[in-house]
Amino acid sequence: MGSELHPPRRRSGNHARRRLRVVAIGGGTGLSTLLKGLKRYTAIPGDECSTRSPQAVIASLSAVVTVTDDGGSSGRLRKELNMLPPGDIRNCIVALSEDEALLSKLFRHRFEKGSGLEGHSFGNLFLAALSSMTKDFGEAVRLSSEILATRGHIYPATTADVELEALLEDGSRIRGETRITASKNRIRELFLVPPDAEPLPQTVEAIAQADVISLGPGSLFTSLIPNLLVKGIPRAIAASPAVKVFVCNLMTQANESLGRTAADHIRALNAHAGGRIFDYALLNDQPVSEELKAKYAGEGAAPVVADCEAIQALGVVPVLGNYLEEGEVARHATDRIAGDLLKLVAEAETRTSTSSPRSSTLAQS
Repeated sequence: MGSELHPPRRRSGNHARRRLRVVAIGGGTGLSTLLKGLKRYTAIPGDECSTRSPQAVIASLSAVVTVTDDGGSSGRLRKELNMLPPGDIRNCIVALSEDEALLSKLFRHRFEKGSGLEGHSFGNLFLAALSSMTKDFGEAVRLSSEILATRGHIYPATTADVELEALLEDGSRIRGETRITASKNRIRELFLVPPDAEPLPQTVEAIAQADVISLGPGSLFTSLIPNLLVKGIPRAIAASPAVKVFVCNLMTQANESLGRTAADHIRALNAHAGGRIFDYALLNDQPVSEELKAKYAGEGAAPVVADCEAIQALGVVPVLGNYLEEGEVARHATDRIAGDLLKLVAEAETRTSTSSPRSSTLAQS
């Protein structure tokens, strides 16, 4: 549908490629998947030609990561050591690591036995040790990133000890990410406890200086919305001159987004942010195989419906593309999603001077 958007033209002469500042917000496996793609467009000091995009290069990449997990290894460390949950942060560090072989495998290694060790990943324990040494979780994340030579900055959404509380459709309330995820009732509204948690100053500064801000993919209520509940982050996003993009999930998720269309996701995000925050929405239009669709149907899940007219009515430009990569589960095609995310900067500049259609399909290159 709509018009075809071609990639920005290659700059002629001696003009340098566009140097972009990118902020990616989210949590879970969705954010780390996107970061793997964005890393390939991120400049290595002194070797910008190594990046894949002839049109743009990421000069600064920042990830803002939710810290409300209270289950598994992260939950145990949180309770036993009174620290922030390290799991999502660890995944992002690994995703942006320069060494995708030994060190990354080491950080992902999970102990299968051992009293007190079973179920913990080495990366979580490493962050726990650094956090104990520095007495500062944000500094522990920074040092871990240095050790793994990450191509980007990673910031916890807040360094306050926060929990999630959900108001359900039946009027009841439950607290804790694990309990919210396991609930069978539809979530009406999400709250952060305490409600006055603030972001790191570096996070607000990165958002203010960004050329592109993305939110998603990830679990709607436990990976995406928690970031918008941190005091000051929605206001910083709204005030930023950046192009703001929602990266929609491929499939609905049990207990969080069953039956919700892409527009429903945006409505929920806007409601918790206190207003419209997106310019564009990246949506998959590649059909899911019948075999994989049947597998998800067993959990009541299905492909997220890209209801473009409803999205346009929200003031958001829907962008359709083949973003599906099938395996045992449906994953975003990290290279394609990252490349198209960067191309939107050029379209946004074009749209300010032309009356472009309110929908686009990015040409895959």
